[in-house]
Amino acid sequence: DALPILGHAGAPDSIRSPIKAFPPAAMPTVEELYRNYGVLADAGENASQHKDAYQVLVDGVKGGPKEKKLAAQFIPKFFKFFPELSDSAINAQLDLCEDEDVSIRRQAIKELPQFATGGNLPRVADILTQLLQSDDSAEFNLVNNSLLTIFKMDAKGTLGGLFSQILQGEEEIVRERAIKFLSTKLRNLSEDVMTKEVEDFIFTESKKVLYDVTGEEFVLFMKILSSLKILQSVSGRQQLVDLISDQAGLQQTLNPADPDSVDRLLQCMRQAVPLFSKNVHSTKFVTHYCEHVLPNLGSLTSPAESIDIQLEVLKLLAEMSAFCGDMEKLESNLRKLFDKLLEYMPLPPEEAENGENAGKEEPKLQFSYVECLLYSFHQLARKLPDFLTDRLNAERLKDFKIRLQYFARGLQVYIRQLRLALQGKTGDALKTEENKIKVVALKITSNINVLIKDLFHIPPSYKSTVTLSWKPVQKADSGQKRSGDDTSSSSLPKKPSPVQKRDARQIYNPPGGKFSASLSTFSYEQSGDRKST
Repeated sequence: DALPILGHAGAPDSIRSPIKAFPPAAMPTVEELYRNYGVLADAGENASQHKDAYQVLVDGVKGGPKEKKLAAQFIPKFFKFFPELSDSAINAQLDLCEDEDVSIRRQAIKELPQFATGGNLPRVADILTQLLQSDDSAEFNLVNNSLLTIFKMDAKGTLGGLFSQILQGEEEIVRERAIKFLSTKLRNLSEDVMTKEVEDFIFTESKKVLYDVTGEEFVLFMKILSSLKILQSVSGRQQLVDLISDQAGLQQTLNPADPDSVDRLLQCMRQAVPLFSKNVHSTKFVTHYCEHVLPNLGSLTSPAESIDIQLEVLKLLAEMSAFCGDMEKLESNLRKLFDKLLEYMPLPPEEAENGENAGKEEPKLQFSYVECLLYSFHQLARKLPDFLTDRLNAERLKDFKIRLQYFARGLQVYIRQLRLALQGKTGDALKTEENKIKVVALKITSNINVLIKDLFHIPPSYKSTVTLSWKPVQKADSGQKRSGDDTSSSSLPKKPSPVQKRDARQIYNPPGGKFSASLSTFSYEQSGDRKST
């Protein structure tokens, strides 16, 4: 699209000239632009002595399409020789970046990095950031490439321009695309560019942005920060957890009826979970869940109709509970968790004199919910092992064991039915949607079975280890005590969507206690148990 840049030696004879500027009478023509280009090219390192010739090139932006294309190439080539004309030269190039002719815009944008010298770089970075709003794909790619070019020249200066638009820019699309640029491009830059000083600057500026972000922006910034080498240490991960804690508003009372508040909490928890470890504890998050979320579990307003909000919350609690440290109100919070568990562990239906149910509807077994709650209770109760003995009266402990026994009886029949349905199936046969659901159901029920066996010990034991059904089985888990087959998928299915892999941004929700809908129906009558629904 652009006209060729002709050096003095390669210019046509008609426009060769001695070193002398040829100011035009009005707007410069193509010939006049070539002449003055020749003057500057012949002057070499002494080009700064020919200010008038450079001014002609700058004035080229006032001409027609051909003149503008030449100006877009000529102005940056000699820019460094005329610091006193830097403002007018940059403004001229900026005018070309906004031209109606897309080929002129592309040429001007391509040359912008040549203006990024000294104190001009932050301004060029700011201009390029604003140009991210372009809807032309080729132009947009040129802007990205130009930003990367100046990033390698001065990373901190370029970041200053990007964050300036993110924090103070007026165009929402510019802010959005600047954040996405940071989230996708930074991780590919070398250590020579991403120095400690640069990463410190990113962390400092990001914290300013996080005072006011949308849920999507928050996720992107956590992606940016999690990739920084300075935050890979234990202290670095702790800083991120503290930052998420502030963002989640853990000091505030949750409004379960406000979908935005619920969504913010979920977004924050999803980002925090991968950061927890034996050295970075989840204590304040688990405390908040026990005190403010569990009591309101049934009234939580889902941010999206497709999300089983209660299961989503319980899965996050289960993942966090494994890394909970010393908790101030452990007994009180454990009691809240225990009470919530009892809601999903029904008593067996009363029997009439003839041994049949006394007309009451049989309770539903919510396997997915119970896995999460039982796992969380198992993790926290090991910190207070006498909770089920000294802390509860005999009647309540008796009541709990009746519930466990009833649940376990139904569980055993369901596990046998699932194993029978999956027996002999390997490879592609296990990949059908029906069998994927059965495999996941087997993981869930096997996990619950292991945990219930622990709680039936006298006194209750908390030694068994299981891998949550939606988590991939790690090699380190091979020696762990767990029940069930290892033919399972590492993810849970949506209802009723196909089973998909779970990533850091999305958790797939199984239908609680309804996996048998995909199985042939079976009866508990022969074993004295109820039919699962």
